[in-house]
Amino acid sequence: MFLGFWFEELQRKKLMGAITNSSNSASSEETDRNRGSQVLLNIYDLTPLNNYIYWFGLGIFHSGIEIHGMEYGFGAHDFPTSGVFEVEPRNCPGFIYRSSISLGYIDMPPSELRTFMEDVASEYHGDTYHLISKNCNHFTDDISWRLTGRGIPGWVNRLARLGAMCSCLLPESLQVSTVKQLPEYHVCSEDGSETLSATTPCEATESDDADQDKYLLSQSTGNGDVAFIREVQR
Repeated sequence: MFLGFWFEELQRKKLMGAITNSSNSASSEETDRNRGSQVLLNIYDLTPLNNYIYWFGLGIFHSGIEIHGMEYGFGAHDFPTSGVFEVEPRNCPGFIYRSSISLGYIDMPPSELRTFMEDVASEYHGDTYHLISKNCNHFTDDISWRLTGRGIPGWVNRLARLGAMCSCLLPESLQVSTVKQLPEYHVCSEDGSETLSATTPCEATESDDADQDKYLLSQSTGNGDVAFIREVQR
């Protein structure tokens, strides 16, 4: 009889514990929602090889930060201008979406976030992108720290850190190479119409401020289209 009572008491405690944990979890989720907008890390595969080496804590990944229904990433191009771009969440062209991880919540309105991204863009020019020392995952880790006080999971950029530690063993071509992702510019004419244009590095460096103001990156309407964030002029 004593054993029966002990077993019933044990089951009751387990049930109460499960109810308490569920309540705490729901309370925690509700508290997080009250904090503001969710910050997500969207992770993409750069190669099908990830399906095999992912389980060993390795992989070649691209990542973007999703906030307020827009995803922000960092890509390379030949110009000394912003390499920070925005795209439809979980639909970055050229990559295979894998998963999303919640990084926390922030209390920042969309307009303030936009200003923040434009300011950060001045620190991430397309021609400074580097596979080992300054890639898309370095960008998302930096943004995550600034907004939430925590970084992205270490495995997302582990190969870059290993490459940095063993840079002396890497081929010189890999040490200095970048992944090119050339931006497309929407040229705004005086009558308000837009035509798609591309510029060369020579044109970008020799044009004056008045000419540069004509090249405005606007949000495209199609799925997977990339628009680079225009940086704040310092």
